[in-house]
Amino acid sequence: MLEKSNSTPLRVTAVCLGNICRSPIAEAVLRDRIERAGLSDLVIVDSAGTGDWHLGHDADPRSQAILTQNGYSLTHEARQISPTWMAELDIILVMDQSNYTNVAAMITQSGFEPELYMMRSFDPDLRHLGELHPDLDVPDPYFDKGDGFTLVLEMIERAADAFVAGLPARLH
Repeated sequence: MLEKSNSTPLRVTAVCLGNICRSPIAEAVLRDRIERAGLSDLVIVDSAGTGDWHLGHDADPRSQAILTQNGYSLTHEARQISPTWMAELDIILVMDQSNYTNVAAMITQSGFEPELYMMRSFDPDLRHLGELHPDLDVPDPYFDKGDGFTLVLEMIERAADAFVAGLPARLH
């Protein structure tokens, strides 16, 4: 487990496929929780996608709507993660197994070793599952016609609460 001194902020990046649905929601929730915990000066949060389809775009309007409805704010422009990012990152939180595999390959290629986790591996009810268990996936709501964005927010909030609760131990 990585431990950082107070002089260098911990860099956390949330990653999904296109950086317009899940990872922007995770970025907004994590920033909110980190601010509430009084850790904003010690932890930097951002997000990215593994694909390039939406580069430069805002978050999906449904992501923006669910965040606004639940009191979160987000200014966002979709970006794509690459191996060159790894030297600057401490923790990467991915949304599904495909993202995990893609980012793990980038880490290997980079020669750096940021910590890599499935976002939901921090959910207290799911901690017993293996790192790549399918139940740890945050489903992509992009093509969902129902309440997929609400479900994604709820999943991310649970995991973010536990993740942020563990940050003080890393920041001494």
